[in-house]
Amino acid sequence: MNVDARNAVSSDASLRRPVVLNQLGAEFDDVLGAHWSQPTVVPGYDEEKVWDIPKGVDVLLTRPGPRWKAAPRVRPPEWPADLRWVQVVSAGIDFYPDWFVTADGPKVSCGRGITADPIAEYVFAAIFEHEKRLRQLAIHTPEQYAQTATGTVEGKTIGLFGFGAIGKAVAVRANAFGMEVLAVRRTGTSGTQDGVRFLSGLEELAAGSDHLLLAAPLTEETRHILDARVLSVAKPGQHIINVARGGLIDQEALLAALDGPNLAGATLDVTDPEPLPEGHPLYRHPKVLITPHISWSGTRNGQRLTDRIIANLDAYVRGLPLSDVVDPLTRY
Repeated sequence: MNVDARNAVSSDASLRRPVVLNQLGAEFDDVLGAHWSQPTVVPGYDEEKVWDIPKGVDVLLTRPGPRWKAAPRVRPPEWPADLRWVQVVSAGIDFYPDWFVTADGPKVSCGRGITADPIAEYVFAAIFEHEKRLRQLAIHTPEQYAQTATGTVEGKTIGLFGFGAIGKAVAVRANAFGMEVLAVRRTGTSGTQDGVRFLSGLEELAAGSDHLLLAAPLTEETRHILDARVLSVAKPGQHIINVARGGLIDQEALLAALDGPNLAGATLDVTDPEPLPEGHPLYRHPKVLITPHISWSGTRNGQRLTDRIIANLDAYVRGLPLSDVVDPLTRY
């Protein structure tokens, strides 16, 4: 691209006047235009090469999408140009190429926690669907009238693999419903805190959980972490819920376990790939419920994203630390 936005200057030498490339949509042009720092918003970009950043742009607002998925595996010469900060809307960065987040590149801040509350609600919708089976037990004629026992949530154990913003939001709700809450987190926390008992690893978590939630980022260490070995020790009657990434599960091992005696069901909001190809056995398995990656959906997400961008823009202009910066080593 031949746009050069380096003529943007600040009248206050202690503040930055940012030059922004907005790939989030026109509504965020209005948000940027109303910001007190009076950022320069660069018009237009090459939608086929979203990584081609004009000279002089130091801030990029972007979202995951097929163009980033199709980005070159080797860092292109036009990246990162003059970028100093990238804000993405997603919590995870596995949608982006490896060179998107590096120690010598621009800081990348993510949308961690923005959709935690609607995802936690989805988790409990899945749990209640599994326990109460209202649609399965609904009657449509007097002859169908028969009382059937349903499951309960109170007294059950939920296991949280991953204890970031999503795990914490689920734990608060689980405690309110009288569930026992177990968790595994990357920091190796132990003991009990705020009604959550921390365990040492996924096998121990699987062995003790009625409902096992996957809410961890997808990394090389976590890919297919729910495998045949872990599934072999799953608590009888276990219900698995995945709201993170499909790649956390070895799907062939999951199918085999679902045909065995231990697993009672799986609710999958994410799969690998998305969508699964036509005829995939997970579509027709009687113990599986698949939704099209909608657990994040919520009416307040847009305002939360706007608030995050404004707060980080405030910090950036003042030279202060940004929130929710992705670690280039752990990649979350």
